Amino acid sequence: MANPLQELFDKGGVSVWYDSLSRAMLQSGSLQKMIDEDGLRGQTSNPTIFQGAISKGKDYDQQSLELARQGKSTEEIAWELMITDVQAACDKFRPLYDKTSGQDGFVSLELHPGYAHESEKSLTQARELHARVNRPNLMIKVPGTKEGLPVAEALLFEGVNVNVTLLFAVQRYDEVMQAYLRAIEKRLAAGKSLDRIASVASFFVSRVDSEADKRLDRLAQEKPELAARIAPLHGQIAVANAHRAYAHFLKSFSGPRWEKLAAAGARVQRPLWASTSTKNKAYSDTLYVRELIGPHCVNTMPLETVDAWRDHGVAETTLTADNLKKYEAALAELAAVGVDLDDICLNTLEVEGVKKFADSFSELLGAVEKNVHQLQSS
Repeated sequence: MANPLQELFDKGGVSVWYDSLSRAMLQSGSLQKMIDEDGLRGQTSNPTIFQGAISKGKDYDQQSLELARQGKSTEEIAWELMITDVQAACDKFRPLYDKTSGQDGFVSLELHPGYAHESEKSLTQARELHARVNRPNLMIKVPGTKEGLPVAEALLFEGVNVNVTLLFAVQRYDEVMQAYLRAIEKRLAAGKSLDRIASVASFFVSRVDSEADKRLDRLAQEKPELAARIAPLHGQIAVANAHRAYAHFLKSFSGPRWEKLAAAGARVQRPLWASTSTKNKAYSDTLYVRELIGPHCVNTMPLETVDAWRDHGVAETTLTADNLKKYEAALAELAAVGVDLDDICLNTLEVEGVKKFADSFSELLGAVEKNVHQLQSS
C-alpha cells in the first residue's frame, strides 16, 4: 500500500518537510526512517522547536558542559547546540539534495528573532551562520517583516538559500516574491549562476483561522442578526487566504519577466505552508494539508499532522481555479460582515509571530542556562 505522505509528492507535487528537529531524532534513527519510508524531503526549525528539544532529556548535556568549560556564554552555547543539530540534519538530507540537484533536501535555521526589525544585524548574523553551518542544503530563515525583506534579497543575491518566514498577509507575500525576483535578476546581470539558488516563502495558515474565528465569534455576539452569515465562515479563512496567495504565486512566476529568468536556470520561490497543525479540534486534523495540494508547494508538518496524514490522508489536487473562486467568495463575505483580513494578518499575527519567537528564544536561553548550572553543580 502506498504511503499517503509519499503520495503528496507523487500525485500532488507537494514536498513534505518536517516541522521539528531534535538531537534525539537524529541519534535514534527516526528522522532517517521518515526520509526512507515517508518520503520526507526537508526540515524546518525555529526557536520554539529548539526550546522544546533542549529542555527535554539529556541529549545536549555533554556538549553543553564542554562549551561551558570553554567559557562560552549561554547564548553562544545555545547557538552551538542548534548549529550542531542543523549540520547533522543537513547531512541526513544531503543525498536527497544531491539526487534532486538542489530542489529539495533543505534544513532551515532561523535568525535571532530579536533582530526581526534590524536589517543590518540580521544580515551580519545570517552570513555568520551560513559560514558556520557550511552546508549547501542549509536555508537561513529570515522573518518576513519590512526590515527582513532587504536581508532576504541581499542573501539571495549572494547565493545563500533563504526561507522567508512568518508570512500571513498576501500583500507581504507579494513583496517577498518581488524581492526574490530582484535578487536573481541582479545575479543574472552580474553573470552569476541561478541554478542552485533556492528559496521558499513560509505562509502561515492555522493561526489565521484562530484569529479570524475569534473575531467572528465576537461579531456574532455583538450583532446577532449577522450570525447566519458568520457561521459558514468559521474554518474557511485560513485556507481561503492561502489559496489567494497561491494564485499570486502563479501570476508572479509566469510571463516574460519570469521566462527570461527560468531560461537562465532560475527556480521558482516555492510557497511553503506552515502552521499546518489544526488548532481547533472541531476541524479535520488534516485540513491544512488536504486543502492546499498543488504543484510547487511545500508543506511543513509537526509530528501529529505527519501521523494523521500518514494514517488517513488522500492526495488530490485542491489548489484549483474552481476552489479559488469558492474561497474568494468567502473572503468577500468576510469583508462584507466587517472583518478586516489585512488587520488580522499584518497588525496582529505578524506582530504576535515575531514576539512569540522572541519569547521562545528567551525561554531557550533560560533552559540552557539552567541546564548548564545543574550540570556544573552535580
